[in-house]
Amino acid sequence: MQFLLAFAVAAPLLGAVAALLPAPPGLKGTGPDQAVLRHGVTVTGAVLAATLLLAAGFDHAHPSKMQATTDISWIPALHVRIHLGIDGISLPLLVLTALLTFLCALHSYFKPPAGPSPKAFVALVLVLEAGTLATFAVLDLVLFFLAFETVLIPMYFLIARWGGAGRRAAAWKFILYTLLGSVVMLLGLLLIGLKSGTFDMVALATDNGRGLTTSVQVIAVLAIGIGLAVKTPMWPLHSWLPDAHTAAPTVGSVLLAGVLLKMGTYGFVRILLPVAPDGMHTFAPYLAAFAAVGVVYGSLACLALARPGSKGDLKRLIAYSSVGHMGFVLLGIASMTPTGVNGALFANIAHGLITGLLFFLVGAVKDRYGTADLDTLAGATGAALYGRAPRLGALLAFAAVASLGLPGLAGFWGEMLALFGSFAPADGLSRPAFLTFMAIAAFGTLLTAAYMLIVVRRVCMGEKREERQRLADVQAYEFATWTPLVALTVLAGLWPAALLGLTDPAVQKLLAGGKS
Repeated sequence: MQFLLAFAVAAPLLGAVAALLPAPPGLKGTGPDQAVLRHGVTVTGAVLAATLLLAAGFDHAHPSKMQATTDISWIPALHVRIHLGIDGISLPLLVLTALLTFLCALHSYFKPPAGPSPKAFVALVLVLEAGTLATFAVLDLVLFFLAFETVLIPMYFLIARWGGAGRRAAAWKFILYTLLGSVVMLLGLLLIGLKSGTFDMVALATDNGRGLTTSVQVIAVLAIGIGLAVKTPMWPLHSWLPDAHTAAPTVGSVLLAGVLLKMGTYGFVRILLPVAPDGMHTFAPYLAAFAAVGVVYGSLACLALARPGSKGDLKRLIAYSSVGHMGFVLLGIASMTPTGVNGALFANIAHGLITGLLFFLVGAVKDRYGTADLDTLAGATGAALYGRAPRLGALLAFAAVASLGLPGLAGFWGEMLALFGSFAPADGLSRPAFLTFMAIAAFGTLLTAAYMLIVVRRVCMGEKREERQRLADVQAYEFATWTPLVALTVLAGLWPAALLGLTDPAVQKLLAGGKS
């Protein structure tokens, strides 16, 4: 188990280095480009296999216990250690990251990205995977920050070099926002480490803030929370996200929505809730307020983009929907209750599956139509996707109703539990205020249903005309890429206990100060 976790974190980095080397003569296939893309599929497939073996070997009877741990001294003078481990909170995120990265590599193999050399593309995707997996696996604050920052440069270049119109401005906006947030976050992490005398996240969680004064906790939560909120993204620190998603290539959008956004909310759960509970208690009402506003704001922005004549971009609409969905995650965390935090973690996984699928589908629609403009898709050159590519239309409708939180699919449980957490927040938090936030967020679910159904009606339905030629329907490689996401969306919706059984004991222990 120790080897598997270390392999999962290190293999993508080694694979990135190997991707930049010349391919051996016997492995070139039809050319070096095909060889390096196949290399990406192989490495990400091996990492996925390692995470699945980790999940199979995980002690499901004790999900609150840190497992597959490695603890090696790295910088003794600063008490920094190479400390790795997984529990019921981090294991699902680890598997989700490995799965989405493998599906992106598979998609890129059959449909290579338009842009510079595939060598650099594959290397950047692998570095991105390594940084994300390390973020969910490390148990040292310094290592967490380093892993957290590792993903910024690869994503910047994926947007700037392989993106669409406006890619350079979007990439700069992404890197400036996230770097600024990271600088503030680093100060908060150092404050906790220096004041407590350790950077070990397990020891800090067990101490449960007893070694830190309330003022130190408040300052730390403010500083770290800003950095995490930018990455989440929380309203009003979200404005980099729509531009980044609109300009990014399909693979970049899938990884950005499905994986990178989870790093911010994971930091709230893994670091701030157990390490600085008094500071979180101070800021919880404000976090909940921003989250509730974000739910409604994201939905209203999507409704504006979906309106006929607005020239709304479908990728931009899905990006704004992420602002709303992540608002539910933050609302659950802000309740500081096991119910709310479990809902937040469930919503994290559901959002990764559903929004990853949506961006794959929107990329396919854009490839076929040559645009993601909603007015064009619903106009004379589009409409009636059911009639022109019925399987693609059906999948888009499925992903849309999953995103709006239809019962029986993955999106329902996380949002419902987050609302339940707000209905009965932790002791000391204002229940009337949280009931207000719950009502505002619940209203946002109605707006979500409205804009998603409008998108389905405008893109998938319409008058079928003979002069409109049929489009290429779902290809074999697309079927292979999308099927796991569809299956897991249904499975998580019908059997939520599979995920909640992992997260709940770990959350209970985290909120109880490291005591099971």
